[in-house]
Amino acid sequence: MNRLARFAGFGGHEHQPEESNLVADQGLRDVHTPCLDPEAMRAAIVEALRGVCDPEIPVNIYDLGLIYRIEVGPSADVVVDMTLTAPACPVAGMMPKMVEEAVGQVEGVGDIAVNLVWDPPWGPERMSDEARLELGMM
Repeated sequence: MNRLARFAGFGGHEHQPEESNLVADQGLRDVHTPCLDPEAMRAAIVEALRGVCDPEIPVNIYDLGLIYRIEVGPSADVVVDMTLTAPACPVAGMMPKMVEEAVGQVEGVGDIAVNLVWDPPWGPERMSDEARLELGMM
């Protein structure tokens, strides 16, 4: 066992049940992370994304219709497909990172992948009624 593993608290357990020793000797660990109900986790992710605003438009990215897909896997890994209002958007480089950070704040989320997609192209028809109302389009 290396020093980093000992420092992190692995090993050093003088008395372990035989089954644990067998698992440790084989280098195997059951690292199953219990996952919330995927729909409950998805709802929490949507709420987190509603806290992310496009710096150029004073409306959150979820209600703007920039989020195309949120998929929660069985081990709580999350995939988000998103777009931007235009390919030449000045925040194109930082918006996926902002989404990743927001999703990462949701309790229980595993690995996160944020994909920037351009098909279908974004249009104002993707906005929620709340976003249209806030922008004076209704």
